[in-house]
Amino acid sequence: MRPPRAPKGKASKVPGPPKAPEPPKAPRAREEPPERCFAVAAPGLEALVAAELRALGHEAAVPEPGGVEFTGGPEALGRAHLWLRTASRVLVRLGEFHAGSFAELERHARRLPWERWLSRGEAVRFRVSCQRSRLYHSGAVAERLGEAAALRAGAVAGEGAEGGDEEAGDGQLVVVRVVENRCTVSVDASGALLHRRGYRLATAKAPLRETLAAALLLATGWNGRTPLIDPLCGSGTIALEAALLARGVAPGRRRRFRFMDWPEFDAALWSALCAEADERALVAAPMPILACDRDPGAIRATEDNARRAGVEGDVVCRVQPLGALAAPAGVPLQGLVATNPPYGERVGTRGSLRGFYMEMDAALRRACAGWGLALIAPERTAALLHIPLTPVVHTRNGGIPVQILVGQVPGG
Repeated sequence: MRPPRAPKGKASKVPGPPKAPEPPKAPRAREEPPERCFAVAAPGLEALVAAELRALGHEAAVPEPGGVEFTGGPEALGRAHLWLRTASRVLVRLGEFHAGSFAELERHARRLPWERWLSRGEAVRFRVSCQRSRLYHSGAVAERLGEAAALRAGAVAGEGAEGGDEEAGDGQLVVVRVVENRCTVSVDASGALLHRRGYRLATAKAPLRETLAAALLLATGWNGRTPLIDPLCGSGTIALEAALLARGVAPGRRRRFRFMDWPEFDAALWSALCAEADERALVAAPMPILACDRDPGAIRATEDNARRAGVEGDVVCRVQPLGALAAPAGVPLQGLVATNPPYGERVGTRGSLRGFYMEMDAALRRACAGWGLALIAPERTAALLHIPLTPVVHTRNGGIPVQILVGQVPGG
């Protein structure tokens, strides 16, 4: 007997295997908003810090008085500490709010997520500044914030919480600015200031901060592909920063930073960033870097510092008076003379400056005609060097107003 035909126009349906139930969709992980960070810069260096941050991928980094704001998570914070050459420190914004009274300050302070940055029992220090605000007593502001940190994270207010040397003592530094009743609370991510690379233990007279030496090089656009001479090297800071820059060595690679003690620190991420930095570094500087000084003690200090920095093979050190200045032998390329000559303030006397700059002028024209020239000097002393120079940065060195000036040695 034949099976009945299916009705016309309707296909017969063959039942298939039952459908497996779809697995429930995993809930999306809650993404934390990126942190607001602030790279603090010495006056006049803000534009250089902003350029460095843009090179790290922070396109919106815009300089403002005192530094540059940028956003990012732990990776951005780690890269900033590894690679920034001209910043002084990096802060992370803990919170910002209006506070026209101590009751309002206390209410907002207790809502801040102190536990993200402080461990139980950890000492916390405050540096508070108050301007044009009802809350004008910095010590009282620090006291209220310390109580909030203790309630929320179990932190302990350390000695000198109301100010003093911001690098002195143990514990987490919190920077507080109250301007026109607007309170900004930030935690310091760096610890010791970023110019302390860790290599300069030996110093000569009037040492130059590493961040200012790096600023001198970056302001000229020098990239290590041409030779460099510092004929007045002192303890070698400019030459050593030049060697690190030429080889692409991360300036923060040998440092420990404060954010490594935070409860949420990701040690694996930091190790990966350091490994990436090591892979990028060149084995040697592409061109000669000369550090010269007439003082044997200064050259010994430079050699010791170069060993600690790991660039002893990249910097040629010479005990040499200014009058014996000579370009590197066998290098046809014209390079850069970058130096920090005496100002007549701490080193030397004003009466001897004119003769010194006459000697320097003659030495440069004889040995380095056609080379680029970059100086850190006050305006009045740079004018003693009869070589046209253009100021590109105005800043301070040891409390003295100075300029970074660039030009070219005549001749050649």
